[in-house]
Amino acid sequence: MKSYLSILLLFLIMSCSVDDSSNVNQTEADIKKYIEEHNLNAQRSDSGLYYVIEEQGNGDKPTSTSTVTVNYKGYFLNGSTFDQSGSDGITFGLNQLIAGWTEGITYFNEGGEGMLLIPSHLGYGSQTYNGIPGGSVLLFDIKLLNVN
Repeated sequence: MKSYLSILLLFLIMSCSVDDSSNVNQTEADIKKYIEEHNLNAQRSDSGLYYVIEEQGNGDKPTSTSTVTVNYKGYFLNGSTFDQSGSDGITFGLNQLIAGWTEGITYFNEGGEGMLLIPSHLGYGSQTYNGIPGGSVLLFDIKLLNVN
């Protein structure tokens, strides 16, 4: 019986990793298509995050545990907006956010501006969250106003 359960568990784990891999590959293809269609000069990190630095900024560089104030607009590949800050921005602890933000904001210095193209595995994954469908690529135009 233990052997049967072990094999079943292994099968389930393998099945999940295959599905995750195909989803990662699809969101990667979607991001590359978006970059090409919009003629963006994007960089890709080892995690699969894409980012565009339009203005590096001259201030402090945040770490993954910094508290930052950011002006942002979040939208989907089709251009529809799902969230945005007011003009004064909003303050976040980077270690309290989705992995794409925790990593992505650290590529900018205070005063920097650009874009984050976040694959679903660095966003909300396959789970629907606050109206954001599972598997979604998330795009953010950002301006890093302050690093605390």
